[in-house]
Amino acid sequence: MLSIIRERLRQGHRTAKYPKQEPVLPELFRGLPTIDSNRCTKGCTECLASCPFDALQKVDGQIRLDMGRCLFCTACSAACEQGALSFSRDYRLASRSRDGLKLGATEYPLATALDAKMKKIFGRSLKLRQVSACGCNACEEDINVLGTIGYDLGRFGIQIVASPRHADGLLITGPVTQNMQSALLETYAAIPEPKLVIAIGACAIAGGPFCGSPEINDGIGDLLPVDLYVPGCPPHPYTILDGLLRMLGKI
Repeated sequence: MLSIIRERLRQGHRTAKYPKQEPVLPELFRGLPTIDSNRCTKGCTECLASCPFDALQKVDGQIRLDMGRCLFCTACSAACEQGALSFSRDYRLASRSRDGLKLGATEYPLATALDAKMKKIFGRSLKLRQVSACGCNACEEDINVLGTIGYDLGRFGIQIVASPRHADGLLITGPVTQNMQSALLETYAAIPEPKLVIAIGACAIAGGPFCGSPEINDGIGDLLPVDLYVPGCPPHPYTILDGLLRMLGKI
């Protein structure tokens, strides 16, 4: 017993101090894209042609980026000789609405909190059932990481549970294949009201690299009402955690 206590003291406190302190991110981390309209040459379409997933569009002469479709491959920034497109280290990407994921030259809106009634219900205790609707396991792994000692999701009153009967909402990953669609809807139906739906990753939001395939539903789409979108491929654990805490009004 004494050796265990001694080793615990030697290791110290390993849980990150987020959100009181900003997280430490790896050097290669790709965060919120930025668009400098002053550097964007009119008529140039190199970035649009380089995007393999049609995440970029030109609206009224201005570049718009759909964060829900972006896989952070950086092909657009590499193709832009003017340097109008770049990727920052801002991990805060979540949005409460699908339209909120449309990035332009203006400031990116952060996720807002639930209304007072829903925040009162879920603010102190939120149980989530995770469903992989044929994901590649990248988003799923980053959700699992949130349960480790470094992030300690449980200290915020948020837990991943095994049964939808014990859940307050769904964490959905994957592009929602035809084979998983009915299972996803049945899981959602098993969760008691009121309930939340959270789409994690580009696949769950818009189909990701599988968008347009007849075998998938291009993400949640019009299947379920979504309360929080967390873009990325996959989103960093801090991106997911930030979105959850903002939705619950804890940030």
